[in-house]
Amino acid sequence: QVQLVESGGGLVQAGGSLRLSCAASEGIFSSSAMGWYRQAPGKQREWVTTITSRGATNYVTSVEGRFTVSRDTAKNTVYLQMDSLKPEDTDVYYCNKVPPLGVAWGQGTQVTVSS
Repeated sequence: QVQLVESGGGLVQAGGSLRLSCAASEGIFSSSAMGWYRQAPGKQREWVTTITSRGATNYVTSVEGRFTVSRDTAKNTVYLQMDSLKPEDTDVYYCNKVPPLGVAWGQGTQVTVSS
């Protein structure tokens, strides 16, 4: 069964930090490139970052230098460390494969950054 469970979101002031976690079922995680995505109400889901099975990373320009993605293979978990948060980072954050697997979308975790 494909399962992705995101956690770690919350309310934070601008300039603050949050660390998101994504627990993945082994079948989806093992040798896959994994990523984080985000979506605001009424807008399309946006890709944020990718981490390959070998640990190579890349980021959307708007978060580069502020967000850091990592993965723990032993725990089938992907993390997103978000620093220097801005109000425009307010979204629901999801993890999934890259490219995403449609049936695997979880509930996401809400991140709200107040100004």
